[in-house]
Amino acid sequence: MNTPSNVDSAEIEKFSQLAHRWWDKDSEFKPLHAINPIRLDWIKSHVSVSDREVLDIGCGGGILSESLAQSGARVTGIDLSIKALRVAKLHALEVGAKSVAYEEISAEDLALKRPESFDVVTCMEMLEHVPNPASVVEACARLAKPGGWIFLSTINRNLQSFLMAIVGAEYILNMLPKGTHEYAKFIRPSELLAFCNDAGLVEADLKGLHFNPLTQRYWLDQKTQVNYFLALQKRPS
Repeated sequence: MNTPSNVDSAEIEKFSQLAHRWWDKDSEFKPLHAINPIRLDWIKSHVSVSDREVLDIGCGGGILSESLAQSGARVTGIDLSIKALRVAKLHALEVGAKSVAYEEISAEDLALKRPESFDVVTCMEMLEHVPNPASVVEACARLAKPGGWIFLSTINRNLQSFLMAIVGAEYILNMLPKGTHEYAKFIRPSELLAFCNDAGLVEADLKGLHFNPLTQRYWLDQKTQVNYFLALQKRPS
């Protein structure tokens, strides 16, 4: 395996330090547990994952990977945090999730080993944590089979996203540890769509993810000012 270059070591260490808390639904990962049913339903509204080869890039402790496996997919979860992967593997054993496997490898390196191997590729809440998100998007495209689906999520870059995703979520509501996000790494939808177009991916759906702190409710709609989801398909050969 090549030495990964599209890696922020500080980001890997940040999440590694919290790895033991991935499956604690009252921990720093509470928002991921809360939005996971929404992520899963959104993915399944576009493609049936049952009996499909699915890749989850930046899988962390395996929250999305496991739910995809429980929906009938054959899942490969990859991450560069050894501690998070250990947690993911242990939890899969505990719940008997046999159709999910985990590997310590970057998306770029896996694309060299297994091009066009997956019916579905997910990369959720990860692009804003790497130095070169375009490189990850390109790897997603290379990993997907022709006609395959790619699902991405990240955070828009504007004043509203700064106030809500950083000031609000990290400093006022304490939903996330301080320093979880860097504003400069946020990605505008137009920028992400440009990366996808360059990689040969076609937009299928763009939705915004929203949260009401009073009701603790999450939902999707057309407004993408802060968090957003993007579904794409790889052009057939």
